[in-house]
Amino acid sequence: MSKFRTTEVSDPQYERDNLRFITVKSPALGHRANLSLFLPENHEQIENLPLLILMHGVYGSHWVWPFKAGAHLTAHEMISGGEIQPLAIAMPSDGLWREGSGYLTHEEANFEAWITEDVIDAVKENIPAVTDQSKTCISGLSMGGYGALRLGAKYPELFSAVSAHSSITDFSQLGKFVAEPLSEYRLKDPGDPLSAFYWMQKNRKILPPLRFDCGVDDLLIEENRKLHQQLKEADISHIYEEFEGEHSWPYWTLHLRDTLRFIDQHI
Repeated sequence: MSKFRTTEVSDPQYERDNLRFITVKSPALGHRANLSLFLPENHEQIENLPLLILMHGVYGSHWVWPFKAGAHLTAHEMISGGEIQPLAIAMPSDGLWREGSGYLTHEEANFEAWITEDVIDAVKENIPAVTDQSKTCISGLSMGGYGALRLGAKYPELFSAVSAHSSITDFSQLGKFVAEPLSEYRLKDPGDPLSAFYWMQKNRKILPPLRFDCGVDDLLIEENRKLHQQLKEADISHIYEEFEGEHSWPYWTLHLRDTLRFIDQHI
């Protein structure tokens, strides 16, 4: 029996480029929500197909990773070339709260559980190759990088690897991007730590493999350098890389390949 009251899935006869689309009524959100889903060739024949959750930043939705960065085309190319093994990539919306939900638990909707519970269940219910034995990883850019770092560290038993690009590292930095005052984010538990580093330190003994990167001309470069230094001082294993580039789609399009290579090592 489905956990979702309603589910709509795109018809394979009309799908293109290994992309599928799913809309469910999310129990965590209390309303409908969408995800784009990349599926490798002959995925039906793959046992325990690994799953990567790939999250967008502010202003965007489920379609931006495939249609602004060609994420599905990159994955297909790398799989076809034998560079990485087959995996499914779920690209969900953040729940579409104002300019960005932060992937947090608000009083009116649980955007955190949408990612950590409903997205995974929506894929498993509709793609039999993705099972309870499949490894699940998490990644994202900017606000989605924050979601990946924070949720990956908060739920280390759920994720096999974490990778992030140009990340917000603490909730306060969301104010650089959204029009709404952060005081309007009515969080259900104001005491819930909103720093990615807090959860990395708390769960350091069971933290999944972690990498993150940032462009040297990115407006979040100092925040990423600070997180790297905090992790070094705390002796928490991680990979941090800097590359040429800004807070922009050309940067994320290029360095998604780094995430896919890293994830491949842990699935």
